[in-house]
Amino acid sequence: MYNNPSQYRTMPLGVVVRRSPGVTRWASWNWTATSVLPGAASASWRELRRDGDTVEFHAATVPLELHGAETEAYLHGLTAAVPSIYVVLRETSGEWPIEVLLATASPYEAQDYTDSGEEIVEKVPMTRGLTAWVREFVDMFHEDEVFVKRKRDKARIDLKDDGIGDPRIGKPADVYASPALKRRRLQ
Repeated sequence: MYNNPSQYRTMPLGVVVRRSPGVTRWASWNWTATSVLPGAASASWRELRRDGDTVEFHAATVPLELHGAETEAYLHGLTAAVPSIYVVLRETSGEWPIEVLLATASPYEAQDYTDSGEEIVEKVPMTRGLTAWVREFVDMFHEDEVFVKRKRDKARIDLKDDGIGDPRIGKPADVYASPALKRRRLQ
């Protein structure tokens, strides 16, 4: 966890998942996170809307956590064309074939979950209120890191002739000569 507990905020976030008929014979259903509900009460696959075979569920409510050390990632996400929450889903063999693992405002954390290939990461647009909440947190705790250009040390390493030349050349005058040329001269 992070050292400063004052630089931490959490909000319950409901995740809406849509089940629609699959378009191939290998997938009966297509599961997609479509929206989030800031401040939602806990829920477990509560049906919200039905349109034929397409159903939207309030699948779960997970905590959206903001940490002061991650403000650069949140700022990156807020500056996108559409600020988004990333919902991480995982296939299960339980009652429901999809489980909501977490929701995050950090595109960096979302990318970490895409690397394994085991989770499904869905990008869901933030509501205006949620965008304002994340932006307020970033404004409070973000500190730009000062870029410090690395300076070379002033040591002159070219003044020392240690290891110069080819050890197969015997005479100091021929230090820069090619070993192949020396063999031709000896023949």
